[in-house]
Amino acid sequence: MASNYLEELNDVQRQAVVNIDGPVLVVAGPGSGKTRVLTYRIAHIIESGVAPWEILALTFTNKAAREMKGRIAKVVGDRAERVWAGTFHSIFARILRVEADKIGYPSSFTIYDTEDTNSVIGAIIREMNLDKNAYNTSAIRSRISAAKSALITPKLYADNEELRQQDRQAARPYTYEIYEKYVARCKRSGAMDFDDLLYRLYELFQRNPDGILDKYRGKFRYVLVDEFQDTNQLQYAIIRKLVNFDGSPRNVCVVGDDAQSIYAFRGATIQNILDFEEDFKPFGIKTFKLEQNYRSTEHIVQTANEVIMNNRRQIQKKIWSDKGEGHKVKVIKAMTDNEEGKRVTDTILEHKNRFHLSNRDIAILYRTNSQSRIFEEHLRRYNIGYRVFGGLSFYQRKEVKDLIAYLRLVVNQRDEEALRRVLNYPKRGVGDSTIEKLSAQAGSAGKTMWECLAALDAGAKAKKAIADFVQMIHSAALRVPTDNAYEIAVSVARGSGLIDLLKSDTTIEGMGRLENLNALLDGIKSFVEEDTISVLDAEGNSDRSLTAYLQNIALLTDQDENSAEGGDFVTLMSVHAAKGLEFKSVFVVGLEEKLFPSFMASDSPEGLDEERRLFYVAVTRAEQLLTLSYANSRYRFGQMRFNEPSRFLEEVPRQHAESTAHFRGSQSTAERNAPEQASGAKITGNFVRRGTAVSGMPAVDAANFKASPSDSIQKGMRVLHLKFGEGEVLEVEGNKDNRIATIFFKAAEDDPKKRIMLKFAKLQIVS
Repeated sequence: MASNYLEELNDVQRQAVVNIDGPVLVVAGPGSGKTRVLTYRIAHIIESGVAPWEILALTFTNKAAREMKGRIAKVVGDRAERVWAGTFHSIFARILRVEADKIGYPSSFTIYDTEDTNSVIGAIIREMNLDKNAYNTSAIRSRISAAKSALITPKLYADNEELRQQDRQAARPYTYEIYEKYVARCKRSGAMDFDDLLYRLYELFQRNPDGILDKYRGKFRYVLVDEFQDTNQLQYAIIRKLVNFDGSPRNVCVVGDDAQSIYAFRGATIQNILDFEEDFKPFGIKTFKLEQNYRSTEHIVQTANEVIMNNRRQIQKKIWSDKGEGHKVKVIKAMTDNEEGKRVTDTILEHKNRFHLSNRDIAILYRTNSQSRIFEEHLRRYNIGYRVFGGLSFYQRKEVKDLIAYLRLVVNQRDEEALRRVLNYPKRGVGDSTIEKLSAQAGSAGKTMWECLAALDAGAKAKKAIADFVQMIHSAALRVPTDNAYEIAVSVARGSGLIDLLKSDTTIEGMGRLENLNALLDGIKSFVEEDTISVLDAEGNSDRSLTAYLQNIALLTDQDENSAEGGDFVTLMSVHAAKGLEFKSVFVVGLEEKLFPSFMASDSPEGLDEERRLFYVAVTRAEQLLTLSYANSRYRFGQMRFNEPSRFLEEVPRQHAESTAHFRGSQSTAERNAPEQASGAKITGNFVRRGTAVSGMPAVDAANFKASPSDSIQKGMRVLHLKFGEGEVLEVEGNKDNRIATIFFKAAEDDPKKRIMLKFAKLQIVS
């Protein structure tokens, strides 16, 4: 295969593969062979004489990295294993294991997950006697995460008046102090959270002790980044540090699609890919656009094209397919969410029978995980096998986290969160107040909790139990350099008393917890014995140690755990989780205003653009059949809500849909407003103003529109609505927040009489 791999590529793909020197941007539309281009490019670099360990390939999932290495191996053989390929977090953790001591961390540092981070922040909030309702741990965690991603240290945060003012307005004026204490607590514990794996690497490169930055610049002659549209500011900053030598960029290739940038809530910024071409233009950047879609039929591809053209700023491209027209897009209109569930399930049965599809060929995609319930109920009634992705992770189950905490403590005795979790589990007579006293004592003495454990003031029985606990951890820690992860884990599971404790619970739930613990041990056994290399050490050798295992599971991504391989079941998952997947038949459900697009994005142009990109991702998961559905009413937060169809349905072009009866707007994008040029090379955008006339409706001037208080709207009034124009209020029912108005909008010819919940309606009283 090594001799003919270039023959498998189309002309543009081949150019993107063989132009290996200098900065390169590959704009890869959905289903355009992105992974093939990236892997063959790496193979071509190796075939050109470059050592594989001089290549750094950064991905967003471990699954993508494994697939990449597998494909490269088909061209270059075993040399593929020496490529530094992995997620940002796993590669950076690998570097930090070697260099962490230079920034004051142990090489065996713990990686905190979200629950650990929340626990540390919660403890700090309690110690500061702050209102836990105002200082919500998740909100504080997000604030700290955003600060790190923007390279804002605790000191810079404390000195930034704008940030401090935002916190005061949010009734959280001490956020800066929590941030400062959180960073200090993590360092004392020898722990890094996910953001730290980026933030601390940047710190290491910025401080450049012993020429560390030059060492890795010299090591990686070629840098490649997959899914570049999903990078955040900090990731881009690290990439630029790695590839810039005295202001002259070396060989960097980024691959991505601005139209699939959907992770702003995680800190990703579309600006990176939009600006990359301009940033590297002085250094002779080459840009290649992969526009042929090999996945979907023409109706699906053109629907996606037309919808995404409504976004304001984007890299101009036109995706096309030669797989034939295929089936038009089907739209299901339901009166209730329950009816939507039934009609979607009926259509699934039709697709299975008419097109001979298996369950595994079908996916139901929704905006929020809570939407799965209705579809689960109907699939069960029809005896259709299904699997829901996005629930509780295996590694988040209590019994699993308990044993993992013991193992973390074996590797790193400074890990205070692990110590807090297991010190009194199974019970050793050490209550919460004693643990808090121990934490305070450690803080005042400038020591770790583990160091203060021997002097803990406790009763004789508790002291004996603690001494046995300490001895067990010490004994296991001594085995870490020599024994494999499985041997240590079995010893700790037994010695800690966890297995005996779970065996004593003979309920069905208790037996299930014991099975989970055994499944974890089985997983560790597989890690130790299987041929698949999960973690590499600094020299590129397979690492089967307990430290390596803990790093491996700590860095699992959502998609790694949500692999839909094996078994014949309909897939139910959020659109975010579906990124990178494909199915013969896709149902995108719940297409209603305030749901998809989300109500949180409705008032923000940037937010709406991202929601539209999310819809674009959903549409382009479909290979042959695409079904869109919405319900006029559904229960949300315990209340019946009446819904308008999503604006994205308006943007689906009429000629590519089976029925246009449900579309308020039906003109193609080309027939809408002419495109407006935005700044930036090859960046264009279409601006569809929501207040313009649609389907004969009178225009409402959005600039002068001012919603009236909802409680002032009464029967007989004339009102204005931004989309439906002028209407007459025929009836108002309900009390207080549940008032629902029936309004007749003459210009809404398809359905002039509408029931609208007033507190969400945004109506202006005319008379």
